Amino acid sequence: MRSIFLLATLAIAGLGSCKKSGGDVAPVVESTLLNVSYGADAKQNMDVYLPAGRNTTATKVMIMIHGGAWTAGDKTDFSQYVDTLKRRLPDYAIFNLNYRLSAIPNNIFPTQENDVKAALQFIYSKSAEYLISDKYVLLGASAGGHLAMLQAYKYTVPVKVKAVVSFFGPSDMTDMYNNPVGGNALISLLVAQAVGKTPAQDPAIYSSSSPVNYITASSAMPTILLHGGLDQLVNASQSAAVKNKLVTAGIVNQYVFYPTGDHGNWDNATYFDAFTKIEAFVRANVN
Repeated sequence: MRSIFLLATLAIAGLGSCKKSGGDVAPVVESTLLNVSYGADAKQNMDVYLPAGRNTTATKVMIMIHGGAWTAGDKTDFSQYVDTLKRRLPDYAIFNLNYRLSAIPNNIFPTQENDVKAALQFIYSKSAEYLISDKYVLLGASAGGHLAMLQAYKYTVPVKVKAVVSFFGPSDMTDMYNNPVGGNALISLLVAQAVGKTPAQDPAIYSSSSPVNYITASSAMPTILLHGGLDQLVNASQSAAVKNKLVTAGIVNQYVFYPTGDHGNWDNATYFDAFTKIEAFVRANVN
């Protein structure tokens, strides 16, 4: 019965001209849709959070992409931050994505890149049903930050993304393999396992999977980068390289550096500061 009522509500909202018997326009209610499939694989799904009063003109879209070194992780890793974003950006529709993991051998690069692209195409195809605009912001952490930047800088379809938020995301896969933090060979091995080959074996896939290679004055968009100085997995130079190219290209950007922050295990005060800066950046640059 609940699902029937929800479908009826969405249909009324989509028509826009339908009214209650008293003559008032039916309100568009808040809606949460969990594990919505955007592909055939069990991992190709997302959680959807649609705000009340939404419409196809003003309701912006925030897409969240979890981390896990491309081999692990789940959208539930980001669940605790969904409410944070809903409070700070209540006019946004939020989509929290899963994607296929490269721990399964046939899911090596560019599977994850393709899944993010497919997810955006699915969301765009549902614009009229979900009552959302084409103003997208991508937010990712670690591997998710990499995928967010890659989609944003590399593709203009189904939409040209309006802004990017990267928590300590890798930007140059070749450099990450060749110059791991602290010379840790295990990081290089992890990168090679996710990609499927080393840079010597397939330099092209490393190049095409590196967001920093796609930053130009015409391709990039406002970007906020957040990184810890004690990150033991992704060197802060990965975010700094993006910042430098954005500056050269004349693109609005903000690089937030936390000297004592490691790879995401930040205290509450640091995360509060991070989301405060993200909120301000998004509000200033996505119109």
